[in-house]
Amino acid sequence: MSRRTATINRNTNETKIQIAISLDGGSLESLDDKNTEHAAQVSATQSINVNSGIGFLDHMLHALAKHSGWSLALKCDGDLHIDDHHTAEDCALALGSAFKEALGPIVGVQRFGHGYAPLDEALSRAVVDLSNRPCATIDLGLKREMIGQLSCEMIPHVFESFAQNAGITMHVDVLKGSNDHHRAESAFKALAIALKAATTRTGKNEVPSTKGVL
Repeated sequence: MSRRTATINRNTNETKIQIAISLDGGSLESLDDKNTEHAAQVSATQSINVNSGIGFLDHMLHALAKHSGWSLALKCDGDLHIDDHHTAEDCALALGSAFKEALGPIVGVQRFGHGYAPLDEALSRAVVDLSNRPCATIDLGLKREMIGQLSCEMIPHVFESFAQNAGITMHVDVLKGSNDHHRAESAFKALAIALKAATTRTGKNEVPSTKGVL
C-alpha cells in the first residue's frame, strides 16, 4: 500500500510554516535537513522533528506524532515577539491541513477511533470521527496561566484549530489529574491513540458511511 503523505507550506504575515507528514511513518527526507534538532527523534519506523519556536508545543506535537504512528517534520518562524497565539494556532491549522491532504478520500479506513491515555495521576479520553465535518469539544480543565512558553488558553485552541482544518469531529476530555503538564500531555496522547485507530486501513475499498460519501 502507498504511504499517505503530504508536504505543505503555509505563509502569512504572522507565521511561515513548513510541514511534511506521513500517516504511516517512515522517512521524511524532504524536510528533515531543514529543521533543527530540537525535539527530534529518528527510529527505524518514524522520523519526528518539530520546531515551532515554543518548547511545550513542540513537546505536545512530538507526543501526538509519536503515538499516532506518524512521521512528522514541522518548522515554524512566527511572531513570538508578540505572543504565542499566532504560532500555536497556525501550526495547528497547518497540521490539520497536512493531515487532511495525507489522508485523502475517507475510503478503506476505520473512520472512528477512541483512546485513553494516563500520565501518572492524569487520565484523558479522546474520541474522533473522520466525518469531514469539523467539530471540536475540548475540556482540559487547565488552571495554570502558562506551561513553559505556551499559554494554557491556547492548548484547547490548538485542538480546535487542528480539527477545523483536518475536517474531523473530535472530543477530548481530561478525566482526572492535578498537574497541568500531565493533563495536557495525556490529552495529546489520547488523541494520538484515537487518530491512529480511526486512520487504520480496513483492507476494503469502501466509504465507511451509510450515505456512501464523507
